[in-house]
Amino acid sequence: MSAPVAVVTGVGPGTGTSIVEQLAAAGYRVAMLARSEERLGALAARVTGVHAYPVDVTDTAALTATCERIERELGSPEVLVHNAVGGAFGTFLDVDPAVLEANFQVNVMALMHLARRFAPAMVAAGKGSIVVTGNTSAQRGKAHFAGFAPTKAAQRILAESIARELSPKGVHVAYLVIDAVIDVPWARKLHADKPDDFFIQPDAIAGEVLHLIHQPRSAWSFLAEIRPFGETW
Repeated sequence: MSAPVAVVTGVGPGTGTSIVEQLAAAGYRVAMLARSEERLGALAARVTGVHAYPVDVTDTAALTATCERIERELGSPEVLVHNAVGGAFGTFLDVDPAVLEANFQVNVMALMHLARRFAPAMVAAGKGSIVVTGNTSAQRGKAHFAGFAPTKAAQRILAESIARELSPKGVHVAYLVIDAVIDVPWARKLHADKPDDFFIQPDAIAGEVLHLIHQPRSAWSFLAEIRPFGETW
């Protein structure tokens, strides 16, 4: 029997890469989606069982063609992890409305298109998982997150709607709130005075994604939260 297929969007140098690595280690054939062909190619050359599919998830036609290619080359995915994210800082007076609209395309519409494409096969198989990585902007609208928080809140609600539709059909949908600064180079520079345990590790996030994917049917989570032990919340 062929190894199951997983699709991961937003495969950047932090969380996305860690999710891909851990899925591959767990025996999945992983389709990696991101805009950077160079990054995906390097990861595909290093990790066994992963496949590069460069695409901008906001380009609906290109995304549809990529989904078709994944199904043709690997088969229907059993797992979808939507990790792609579009964000911007600024108040509603500062942020260009076009930026909010662009972030909505990444965070919400791409999830809509991907779920509509892949969920029917999961339902037909009677199993599957869709995990969306989010953050606390999905739960509150701080002043300087006006170009971002509305899209993450909409993403969480869309994921909940998908979960209520698919869960009774055997497909697990979960939304993971990451209440932390992720340990990637740009964040280290921004928070240069912070100790190591201030940050959340990408491998730890990926581990929680794998945990959600493999939860037993008798104990599925929808909304999960993770944060460093010292994080104020």
